[in-house]
Amino acid sequence: NRRGRPAHPEDLMQHACLRGRFPSGAMPAWEFERGGETVRIDASGPLVVQIGGAVDLAVDAAIAGAGVMYLFEDWLRPHFASGALEPVLEPWWPQFSGPFLYYSGRRLVPSPLKALIDFIKARPFP
Repeated sequence: NRRGRPAHPEDLMQHACLRGRFPSGAMPAWEFERGGETVRIDASGPLVVQIGGAVDLAVDAAIAGAGVMYLFEDWLRPHFASGALEPVLEPWWPQFSGPFLYYSGRRLVPSPLKALIDFIKARPFP
């Protein structure tokens, strides 16, 4: 990349970033943390995809060299292992504390959803 490897999250402002947008239209900022410093980046780039619907397109674009992306490490790990993608800013990567499940209300939770919630609560996460 002609702009070099980013050394600090703010360097991403000079890079092509592949962003995601929720169906609501919200575009979450990229959040990084290291040594008590938190940095939120609203970078721009050549591609914005719908989160949950076209993330694979963004991964393919990153592999093709179109830009930098921000996604869960577990989803990108196979691409790191194969050498198709290269991790950047690793010391700044946020720690993921486990899955989050969002659902409306606590009353009248359908039994399949209740079973899933109980299953997730029963599993320890690192």
